[in-house]
Amino acid sequence: MTEREIILLGFKSELIAEHDEDDSYYYAYDVVDGITFISSASDVVEDDNWYIDIFNTDPIIRFYEFGQVQGLLNTLEKNILKK
Repeated sequence: MTEREIILLGFKSELIAEHDEDDSYYYAYDVVDGITFISSASDVVEDDNWYIDIFNTDPIIRFYEFGQVQGLLNTLEKNILKK
């Protein structure tokens, strides 16, 4: 998946604060409280090949394909019960 595709999905850029002189960042998408998707960090991406993880799972749940993430996000968003 490319960085452009991640942005198209609605992910927002977040700076990694570990290294003040480093401009590393990742992308995050909060579906609801407790379900967050995060991308690989920019400093580990090679040839614009990014991946998306569901945050804080054990084992890690990882996606490499735009269409898979798009379908999953659409399904989750459609099934949120509004208060």
